[in-house]
Amino acid sequence: MKRQSLFLVLLLLLLSAYSVLAQEANGPAPVGLRPDAPTYALHGPYWVGTGTFVIEDPTDPIEVRVWYPALNPNGAPEAITYVAHWDKYQYEGLDSSIPTDIAGRALADAEVDVSAAPYPLVVFSHGSGTEPVFYAWIEEHLASYGFVVIAPDHKEIVDATTSDFPRTTIVRAQTIPRVLDFAATLTAATGKLAGMIDMERVAVAGQSYGGYTALAAAGARFDMTAYEQRCAALAPDDPGQAMCFLVPMQAQAEMAELLGLDSIPQGLWPVMGDARIDALVTIAGDSYMFDEQGLAEITMPVLALGGTRDTATPYDWGVRPTYDNVSSQQKTLVTFAEAGHFISLTSCADAPGTVDVYGMHFFCSDPVWDVNRAHDLLNHFTTAFLLDELKGDKDAHAALLAENVSFPGITYETTMK
Repeated sequence: MKRQSLFLVLLLLLLSAYSVLAQEANGPAPVGLRPDAPTYALHGPYWVGTGTFVIEDPTDPIEVRVWYPALNPNGAPEAITYVAHWDKYQYEGLDSSIPTDIAGRALADAEVDVSAAPYPLVVFSHGSGTEPVFYAWIEEHLASYGFVVIAPDHKEIVDATTSDFPRTTIVRAQTIPRVLDFAATLTAATGKLAGMIDMERVAVAGQSYGGYTALAAAGARFDMTAYEQRCAALAPDDPGQAMCFLVPMQAQAEMAELLGLDSIPQGLWPVMGDARIDALVTIAGDSYMFDEQGLAEITMPVLALGGTRDTATPYDWGVRPTYDNVSSQQKTLVTFAEAGHFISLTSCADAPGTVDVYGMHFFCSDPVWDVNRAHDLLNHFTTAFLLDELKGDKDAHAALLAENVSFPGITYETTMK
């Protein structure tokens, strides 16, 4: 009987080892969006799962989508169709009621992979008027490298009046701490992602007004006095004038009231940041409301990425001043020459309805850059940065040293050594 028991134990161990080896052999293919994808643009070692949750609240529930390392024992193809809505855009003559399908590369509601848990957390904030799934390409990619990504769907209205701008500006920043609280409940012993999230290793990232949101959550503070002075000094025909109508005194008064302030502060406003955040990524992120002193409040590692032909968040009102003015010892700026604002949204190939239904080719393409190339590079830099800062990955750190970065169309600046 003892021999039989020993034989069974050995057999089970062998079967278990074979199962692990088989799963590793049948893991996701390390490919990028293009054949020339750089190292950290290749699919990571983990299969990617995704699911949706709701942060319950009687007055303000928040829908979030989560991407995470997943199990895929049968080797099913990573394929999912996300549904994106346009109803946040409310312009005369625009019928925004027709949703858009977005092709994704993930497994819906797949079982979690706890093999290397807990994983660092990345909170991703989408651009104004969009949804988390417009950035699935990078959210999926980060999950494939062993991150849990949580992306809240910011409720807002985008119209010609900009009447919702003051409210969403404040509420967006306040949403990030709520998402972090929710992440802690998700990973608790009784949570739906029990043991999956490392709340001691946290990054916040965002694109466009999501970049503003990430900056605010990381500790940047409004400096409206400096903002007004900068706008007042502009020539009437300066392109920057487009940024100066967004935050008039009326909007500032409403923002101050939402923060519980008696009046508009002179100088720096109160901090809206969260001390649990360890690293920051901003893609074409708005930074004009913070100016030099407000951005200097940020001391954590920062990666800023953007294009020089961006007209929605001009380079000199977004990523350039972010890099120049944060106080971070570790900071990096990736500049895409001649790139516009939309290189970081989903491609037209993955969201054909953007063109076929709404005729907005500009929303999913770029006049100069191939979007897949831009996405590969954005994935490469962002993934390497987060692997370095949240996982202490020495190879990723080396990939970000200035002497190891050379890509056509990219200007690279960093304090990393």
